[in-house]
Amino acid sequence: MDNQNEQWLKIRQTFQEIWGYEEFRPPQKDIIESLLKGQDSLIIMPTGAGKSLCFQLPALFKKGLTLVISPLVALMENQVKELKNKQLSVELLHNEISRKRRKIILAKIENNQIKLLYLSPETLLSPPVWQLLIQSHIEINGLILDEAHCLVQWGETFRPTYSRLGAVRQALLKNKPTNQKIAIAAFTATADLQSQAIIKRSLQLKNTQVFSISPYRNNLNLNIKIAWTPRCRRHQLLTFIKQQQQQSGLVYIRSRKESEELSQWLQESSYKVAAYHAGLSPRERREIEDKWLQDQLQFVVCTSAFGLGINKSDVRWIVHYQSPFLLSEYLQEIGRGGRDGKKTNTLTLISEPTGWLDPSDQQRHQYFLKQLQKKYQQTKQYFKQIPRQGNIITLKQEVPTIEIILSLLYRWEKLRWIDPFNYKLTANLSSLPINQIIKKSQQESQQMKQYVMTRSCRWQYILNAFGFIQEAKGFKCGHCDNCLRISN
Repeated sequence: MDNQNEQWLKIRQTFQEIWGYEEFRPPQKDIIESLLKGQDSLIIMPTGAGKSLCFQLPALFKKGLTLVISPLVALMENQVKELKNKQLSVELLHNEISRKRRKIILAKIENNQIKLLYLSPETLLSPPVWQLLIQSHIEINGLILDEAHCLVQWGETFRPTYSRLGAVRQALLKNKPTNQKIAIAAFTATADLQSQAIIKRSLQLKNTQVFSISPYRNNLNLNIKIAWTPRCRRHQLLTFIKQQQQQSGLVYIRSRKESEELSQWLQESSYKVAAYHAGLSPRERREIEDKWLQDQLQFVVCTSAFGLGINKSDVRWIVHYQSPFLLSEYLQEIGRGGRDGKKTNTLTLISEPTGWLDPSDQQRHQYFLKQLQKKYQQTKQYFKQIPRQGNIITLKQEVPTIEIILSLLYRWEKLRWIDPFNYKLTANLSSLPINQIIKKSQQESQQMKQYVMTRSCRWQYILNAFGFIQEAKGFKCGHCDNCLRISN
């Protein structure tokens, strides 16, 4: 038996013993093989299709440490808890753990005693962690970017550290033995062709192996309804929730204030519900997540971060009380339903197109674009004040918003990261095409508007939007509101 077959026999055995499955689902085996070979990869698989296993399993068989860069503490804790229950060598670092625990984990890294380390982009690039990881004796075999769509959706203004991740590999290798290689793999449930290009460029992927699985989920029933007035919107929500017969669900809403108000109103209607948003303390957020996972809460009224990677299989319904701005965001959020493969109902409530009776959707959209324009204009003004070459930590003392500014410049291809802390401007910004950038943002949000108004199969629209053109030809799901309307 050759070495390769022997290794696959061990991998299969480990897979069966630790994860308890008999067979890999397509294309898990191919992805694992790609990561074991040290190839850069971009993996697009629907929620619940077993993405995490694809990087967790090869990490056990590779020499050295695999870094898993993940956006949320709850998401990391969820995965690490499951792996620790399987007795695997895994740890996580974030700013909420105790000083004592942090010291133990850093010592484990120092002594090469960990196979998988979960951390956020911000923790990875915090000076104490970074200074430890660049030490020559610490062998790092791979960088995994989990939930890679966050790089596209959040990376410019909300989480600017994402823009610096492309410089991480080269900076690490600079301090390692010459024969050491670090592969990068990005995992996400949603990425259209444009997002794929941004991920590849931002992470500086080379000879990328792309694994792209159709986003179609035959157990997700898609429905859009017009709410003619604010009162009608609440009434439709209540009617829909009553039809779900106490089953577990999620209500997505676009702002903190509205999540609090809607949650309060639903509590007064005797529902076990809580509001979840970024304004809560980490402890409060964790408490809500745990209560929902244990069915002490029937549902949560939440902003976009909730549910990211949290493994609750029996979510039977998802409501978008307000439509998201991006189709990729919508697909991520409905994907949190029906992970067990059973039928799940989704509902998106929208204002009527003219906005005469309820202008709230239009106002929200206009506010979003104005805020975006404001950030872009500020970046252009600040550009004149920042040096053509500099260090982000030094500059942060003078310009607190420097991270966002540099992140935007990087996305516009006007800046190059020399390493994760030092940049160089590569172009003159006096002619920055602000209007073109705003127009591009408007086009991106237009896709979601077209989706909610389409009269054809909703899944067909999604397949086309995400580049599955062949699969979309003549496709009819038979279970979205439009298909059911036509068949009736």
